[in-house]
Parts: sequence; structure tokens; C-alpha cells
Amino acid sequence: MRVGSVTIGGGAPVVVQSMAATRTQDVDATVAQARMIHEAGAGLVRVAVDSRRDVECLARVREAVPEANFVVDLQESYRLVTQVAPHVDKVRYNPGHLYHHEKDKPVAEKVAFIAETAAKHDCAIRVGVNCGSVDPDMDARHAGADEPGLEGVTAMVESALDHCRMLDDAGFTRYVVSLKDSDPRKVIAGNRRFAEARPDVPLHLGVTEAGMPPEGVIKTRIAFEQLLSRGVGDTIRVSLTLPFAEKWREVEAGRAILDDIEAGRFRSVPEFLDGGLNIISCPSCSRVENEAFIELAQDVKAMTAYAKEHDITIAVMGCRVNGPGETDDADLGLWCAPTFVNLKRGEEELGAYPYDEVLGRLRAELDALIAGRSATS
Repeated sequence: MRVGSVTIGGGAPVVVQSMAATRTQDVDATVAQARMIHEAGAGLVRVAVDSRRDVECLARVREAVPEANFVVDLQESYRLVTQVAPHVDKVRYNPGHLYHHEKDKPVAEKVAFIAETAAKHDCAIRVGVNCGSVDPDMDARHAGADEPGLEGVTAMVESALDHCRMLDDAGFTRYVVSLKDSDPRKVIAGNRRFAEARPDVPLHLGVTEAGMPPEGVIKTRIAFEQLLSRGVGDTIRVSLTLPFAEKWREVEAGRAILDDIEAGRFRSVPEFLDGGLNIISCPSCSRVENEAFIELAQDVKAMTAYAKEHDITIAVMGCRVNGPGETDDADLGLWCAPTFVNLKRGEEELGAYPYDEVLGRLRAELDALIAGRSATS
């Protein structure tokens, strides 16, 4: 599948990609970031677009960095494809988001609209399925289908296969699929199942919300080594929580993993088990509404070190797009707004706190969780 100047799948070298973390309307910063990511060796550069003003700025970024291949995520508004497609090489949509927008319209009709527009503007498509945002009908249909630890994988795979059929029916073949989760085991299981069912479809690999280095790289390496060594995967992204100026490290990490696999060097990595503290955090992208999110994620990691032996998951999310839903499955979750942080215990909302106060409240909740589990054990 051709995407701008690169080829994905069909025996072509695995393509590394990354995402600009800057706000698209800050054109100078986004141009600098796109150029930095491209020069670091990324074959694709993803940029966030959420409004018409973003589209205008995207066009200026594309004009300033014509050597890069650009990708844009359509988010909740699939109709934005008509404005975005003229300026990019690939568009990505999430089947879960597509389900929720214009519910009175058949999903296949929305997919056909995206496909028709993409074809008109010589764009490829990525069907991006996340385990945490599968559409409710698909989720309910496959509830209980997976073994413990792999909950949601069947729904994720079936959602991807369903959308492949819709694109096929629309006569569109230039598409790639991604099946992501923050748990490497679910990424491995989902991609292996999909590859067995549709070996003809290129796969984009990634562990979403992998977190901060080095743990985020370790989680991602586990998934990539087990998949790429079996011939599963055609393009990759290492999603890390990083300062904006260091987003090139995602590309560096991806290239290092590919080099090792190609040379037969499989590093000894910790086996990914349920035991112990697990902190997940989303990659620092342009949807982040306050850069203090990055520092907060680092502070959470440092503050919670004392709980490393406890089987607890803490999620730190940087925006309103992923924040509410992606924290539901964590024991404790924080999703960051421009001036405050929403604290959650599972799906229960505990309140909104200033950035400089939320750590103390998080510690209190963590201590209470540990004490409660100790009392019942």
C-alpha cells in the first residue's frame, strides 16, 4: 500500500512513524516538530486536526515540509475528511468514534464516504481500533468471549474485520489496520488473530499509552519482538510520554527495535505479568491541553514508586479525547484538562483538582486502595 513516498506491506521495509506533539495552530512549532520527526527517520508524520482553523494551519505545515508524508486522525468528525484529505497522504478513523457520530446513519455509509473522499485525493486510510473504544454494540456482542487477561480482544479484532469488509465493499483497497491496547499481551493476541484472518491487509503496530521511558519502550519491545519476528506488522509507532522537544526519541526507539530484530538480536526483557504497579500514560501529542500533563506523569511515576509491589494500574491521560474512556479500566485514573485534573477510581469520578494538588489526593486514594486490599487478603 502506497502512502505518499513510502510503501507499507508487500514485503517493503517496516515504516517507522511518529506524531507531532505541538498544537497544529502553532504553525512554526508544528513545522519544526514535523521536520524533526521526519529527519529522525520517520516515514510518516501524524498531525492532529480538530477544526477548520487546524485544517488551514495543516496546509501551511504541509507546504513548509513537503518532504514529509502526513497523516491526520479524523477523531469524532468523519466529515472533516473532505477538508483534510487534500493536504495529507493518509487519514485515520476510529470505528468506535464513527459509531457515535450521526447514529441515525449506517456505519457502512460513513465508511463509504471516507473511502470515496480518500480515493478522490489519492489518500490511504488507517482503520485504527483501540481495545478501550470499540463501539458498544460490538463490545456487547462479544462480551465474555476472551480468557482472563485478554478481555476485549475478540471485539477489537471483529471490529477491524468488519470495517475491512466495508472498505472492500466500497471498492477501496489502500488501507492499513491497527489494533492497539496499553497491554502488550492484548496487542500481540489481537494482531496475531487478525493477521491469520486477513494476511493481505498491512498492519500498523503500537502499544497505546505505553508510558514513559524506559518502561514504555520495554512494553512496546515485548509486543514488537513477538509480532515482527513472526512476520506480523508493516509499520510501527512507539508511543511515549515525552517532552515535546524529545519526540524524535519515539523514532529512535522504533528504529532500534527494528535493527535488533532484523539482526536477530532479541534482548532479554522482563516477562510482562499482572504483578506489580503498572502506570500507563498517553503519548504527548497536540491534543494535550496543558503541557503540565507531561511533568505530572513523571511526578506520578516518582511518587508511586513505593507501591511498586502492588497489583495496581494507574492511568494518566493528557486530553478529553482519550481521558474519560481510557481511564475507566484503571484502578486509579487522571485525565488532564487545561487548568485541572479529573481524578477517578475505576469509572467513578472523584472530583477535579488543580495540577499542584492532585498528587496528594492521588496518594491518599492509592494508600486507601492498598489498605483495603490488605484488609481483605
